[in-house]
Amino acid sequence: MTSPFDEEPIRHRPGLFARLRSSFFTGIVVIAPVGLTIWLLWTVVGWVDSVILPLVPHTISPEKYIGINLRGIGLIIFLIFTIVIGWVAKGIIGRSLIGFAENLVNRMPVVRTIYSGIKQISETVFAQSERSFEKACLIQYPRRGIWAIGFISTTAKGEVSDSTKTGDALMSIFLPTTPNPTSGFLLFVPKDDVIELEMSVEDAAKLVISAGLVYPNPKDPVTPPPSTPPQ
Repeated sequence: MTSPFDEEPIRHRPGLFARLRSSFFTGIVVIAPVGLTIWLLWTVVGWVDSVILPLVPHTISPEKYIGINLRGIGLIIFLIFTIVIGWVAKGIIGRSLIGFAENLVNRMPVVRTIYSGIKQISETVFAQSERSFEKACLIQYPRRGIWAIGFISTTAKGEVSDSTKTGDALMSIFLPTTPNPTSGFLLFVPKDDVIELEMSVEDAAKLVISAGLVYPNPKDPVTPPPSTPPQ
């Protein structure tokens, strides 16, 4: 209980060094994502230019007409070339040429293995089908009592579903690793053991990448709700 004679505590303002340090870290938080994104894009474009431009004949090289080597010219040439090849490949002549070339490659033992592997990866990554993960979920992994975030791919079918004989539908779950969600494990989990989350797949990926530091919820779940004052 306080009285009128009690002195109010003196609040000291932070010093100049503390304010400068706080402003510095705030600036780092603002600059770092933008700077790293620009640096990464600049590096990738430069790498593409270094691979594509040496393949362009000097007589038609853009540098001969422009006078300077502009970064990004190789990327533009690559995009135009890829679009033209894709347009030709959709036609009858293009499909015939691709079929003839694949038949020729399939007769080469070592080349056939390398080509089929790269083709399968390319079709999986760059296929124009709109298939993606359906929802984010929680599963108990690597043992019961420990929960991990996964992504529901589809319902297991065929031999995988028939061989387990669990009596319950199996879900194909991709369990990503932190902080690189592109690698992980493929798990087949009974449907009753999968808890679907309301958060989107993108929000769940952010949670995985940040190692649990960035929660998609409006409020941090580790923060207790504010207590209501007594009436």
